[in-house]
Amino acid sequence: MSDEDRENPENTERADGREGRRHEFSSGGGLDEDYEEFSLDPEELNADPSQVDPVDTRVITDLLDERNIAKDKVDVESLVDVGLSYMGINRFEAATETFQRAAQFAAEDSLEEQEAWVNKGAAHAQLEEWDEAIGAYEEALRIDDSSEHAASAETNLAYALHESGRTEQALEHAERAVEADPRFPQAWYNRGFFLVERGLLEEAVNAFDNAIRLGMRNSEVLEEKARALDELGRDEEAEEVAERAEEMRKQAEEEMVEEYGER
Repeated sequence: MSDEDRENPENTERADGREGRRHEFSSGGGLDEDYEEFSLDPEELNADPSQVDPVDTRVITDLLDERNIAKDKVDVESLVDVGLSYMGINRFEAATETFQRAAQFAAEDSLEEQEAWVNKGAAHAQLEEWDEAIGAYEEALRIDDSSEHAASAETNLAYALHESGRTEQALEHAERAVEADPRFPQAWYNRGFFLVERGLLEEAVNAFDNAIRLGMRNSEVLEEKARALDELGRDEEAEEVAERAEEMRKQAEEEMVEEYGER
C-alpha cells in the first residue's frame, strides 16, 4: 500500500462489480472536504516559502522547493504523515504531490524515501493511474527489495500490474511479496487471488488460509476462498465459508451504521 499496517482505506468498486482490494497506507476516519486544518486562510497564501514550517498541514506542498528550503530543514516523516492525512480525506492528487515532495527531500535511497514512493504508488492507485503507480512501486523496490517496506511495495505492485492487464507479472510479484514477508496477510491474500485467476485452486485455498491464520479475518478473504472451493467442486465447504462471509459483511455494515449514528 509504508509500514504494513499504516493503511487500508475502504474497498472501492471495481468495473466488474467486485470490490477492489485495499492498498497499503494509513487510513483516516473520513472528513469533510472543507476540514479547517487543511484550509488556507488568505494571508497564508502570501507566506514567504523560506520561512514557513514545511510540516505544517496547512502549507501547500508546492511551497516546499529545494530553491527555498534546504533538505536538512524538512522533517520527511512528518511530511509523509501530511500525505497520509490527505489520503484519509480522499484528496489523492494532493497526496501524490506530497509524497513526491517527501521522496525529493528524503536522503537518497533511504527507508524514508522508499516509504514515500510506496505511498505515492498507493495514491496513484486510488486514482486508477496504474502506470504511475507501477512506476512508484518499482522505484521503491529499486531502493531496497528486502526492507520492511518491500512486501507492501510488491503486494501493491502486483495489484497495479493486474489492473493493467499484466497478470503473469502480477503473480510473480505476489510471490515475491510472500517471500519478502511470510507473515504479511495481505501478501498471502493477493497470492491466493492471482492463483485463482490462473486456475491453481488448491494452492489458492492454502494461501487464503494463511492470510486468515495471520489475522486477515474479513468477508473479502472468505468470499475469495469460497470462490476457490466452489470451483474445486467442494460445494459444502464453499457454502459454509460463503455464509460466514455474508455474516461478517452484515456485522461490519451494522457496526458502521451504529458508529455513524452515534456521531
